[in-house]
Amino acid sequence: MSAPTSTAALAAKNSRPIRLHQPLRFWLTVLQALLTCLLCAFLIVPMVMSILAGLTVNYFRGLSSGLTLHWIETVLTTYGDSVLASLYVAAATLAIVLLTGVPAGYALARSQTRLARLIEEMLVLPIALPGLASALAILAIYGGFRGFRNSLWFIVVGHVVFTLPFMVRSVAAICASVDLRILEEGAASLGASFRQRCFTIVLPNAWPGVLAGALTVVTLSLGEFNLTWMLHTPDTKTLPVGLADAYASMRIEIGSAYTIIFFAITMPLLIAMQLLGARSRTPTGPGNSTTAQEHAP
Repeated sequence: MSAPTSTAALAAKNSRPIRLHQPLRFWLTVLQALLTCLLCAFLIVPMVMSILAGLTVNYFRGLSSGLTLHWIETVLTTYGDSVLASLYVAAATLAIVLLTGVPAGYALARSQTRLARLIEEMLVLPIALPGLASALAILAIYGGFRGFRNSLWFIVVGHVVFTLPFMVRSVAAICASVDLRILEEGAASLGASFRQRCFTIVLPNAWPGVLAGALTVVTLSLGEFNLTWMLHTPDTKTLPVGLADAYASMRIEIGSAYTIIFFAITMPLLIAMQLLGARSRTPTGPGNSTTAQEHAP
């Protein structure tokens, strides 16, 4: 009888601290949830209020004045050129960054020399510098070409300088995680040409990095303000610049309608980035890996 009794007493003694700590854990969980909700409200409520301002007849009267799409229609009809200019600049920036950033990222991932690491660090300088400083440098060098200065391509140059490091880093990271050198050498030993290795081994393995970099480039190009504000002219006004002008000199409903259009363009891209990030974190089995034998001629 003594052994079971001592065992039960020991178990009861060990369970006391757990029962004593349970209320503390409960209140810590409640406090953490409360702080999370407050932080989300601090970030989300201003955006919700800005969107509602663009849908109400009178912002100062609130929802009691009624809902309307008049302000969005006004922005699309009166300032639609700014929206189209932003889409044009983002598309041109993406095309140039893809043509230059993907080969650069692949080359930097393959090279192990100090020069490659130096070039990689130099590419980050446009991100480290303020956008205004980069814009002033572009103005000082290329601002004298009047036709180029007054075109949207002048803004595209600034966006390429700003977004290129994101594409290069994204592609270099995915290429470094996969040992492309071994795969390419295996394919070459089986008779694959450089073109075949590029389209059947390099690009399929680097595709997640290319897609992630492309979404990042488009999102940053659409939302870039500091650099664009310095480089734009009255004839080359983009969406962020028009948004700032609307909030500064017009009714707040017009500026909020600008915000709604901006959200409608960028939110699908942000959601796609989140889905891509979740997919890239999914473990990949051996059956999904790309091998040299699968792509050999």
